[in-house]
Amino acid sequence: MVSSDSAWPAVGTEPRPWHRGEPAVASRRQLRAAVGEYRAALVPMIADREVRLSPETLAVADDASKELTRFDAEAGSFAAPFAAILLRTESASSSEVEQLTASAKQVALAELDRSDSPNAQLVVANVRAMQAAIALADRLDEQAIIAMHEALLEASAPHFVGGWRDQQVWIGGGSFSPHHAMFVPPHHDRVPGLMADLVRFAGRTDVPALAHAAIAHAQFETIHPFPDGNGRTGRALLHGMLRAADVTRNVAVPVSAGLLGDLDGYFLALTRYRQGQPDAIVEAVADAAFRAVANGRALVGELQDIAAGWDALVRARSDASVHRVKAHLLQHPLVTATSVTEAIGVSEVAAQTSIDKLAEVGVLTKVAGGARYRIWQATEVLAALDAFAARARRARW
Repeated sequence: MVSSDSAWPAVGTEPRPWHRGEPAVASRRQLRAAVGEYRAALVPMIADREVRLSPETLAVADDASKELTRFDAEAGSFAAPFAAILLRTESASSSEVEQLTASAKQVALAELDRSDSPNAQLVVANVRAMQAAIALADRLDEQAIIAMHEALLEASAPHFVGGWRDQQVWIGGGSFSPHHAMFVPPHHDRVPGLMADLVRFAGRTDVPALAHAAIAHAQFETIHPFPDGNGRTGRALLHGMLRAADVTRNVAVPVSAGLLGDLDGYFLALTRYRQGQPDAIVEAVADAAFRAVANGRALVGELQDIAAGWDALVRARSDASVHRVKAHLLQHPLVTATSVTEAIGVSEVAAQTSIDKLAEVGVLTKVAGGARYRIWQATEVLAALDAFAARARRARW
């Protein structure tokens, strides 16, 4: 039964005892400040709460949902494999929200397991988390959310995956104690109940889709159920809910790229949500959706032009493997003969022959490796992906 209370509940606080662990190297002032109780967030349950949004918020959310669906249909209708491209751009943008930046080339190298960049490796892990969110969209329960988080961090922080956090976490204020943090999420003993409530809320069908996903995302970020990776997992959850509601069916529209254009506004909207103002996060996600679609359309257009240019350069039978390699390069702009062999199912000799043909006309350039482990790059695609990222960082473009 949905509660008829008119106001969205604000997050309160509750006192919790602080037990300092290992002896810390700190000043006397810091040590004194970290003694005694601290206050952790007391997060309201929302599964049965009536969602009341202003007419203006509902209108902009509806417009944004329609725009997402329209672009999703456009991208899904193209012959080129834009689903994989947009999934990677969303994963890279979501990572950048957490200040984990990596160039398109470093991400492509990480996909080949040839990058020393930790950030690039985390972006590739975020692709796996996004894939898990989309795959599990039809059953977004607690185990599905844990699976998204595990896909994100199983390689870099395996000790954090497999369940909810069992420790207090906090945001800002230093690593010494939560006493002066900007925000202290709920105590870990409240997390299981809050996540069960969030899953119930996510399963509702009486809330408009984009508003539903935005509020669930804000509640997730407020609960902060994991020791690390909450932001990226929470944005993966948002995509899972958009897919479950059929707002998107074909691609992961890079909404996080839209958020990058106004990060201060995004974080302020999360704060206002915790103050009992859900309209703020719905409007922030709607605005991000419009920016994401505009930027996504620009990227798709650039890649279509690149593909058309390649078609004009390469002369081969319609069934020649070189055409499949061209399509593969739009998704994976750095390749080896082995990666092409595995991706399109041809012999390594045929793969190398196609690579050589593309190199002869300037589609590919050799960038690393000796005779046996050569790496080739599609420079135009890398430039288009980096241009997409640069546009995302600008509030207006």
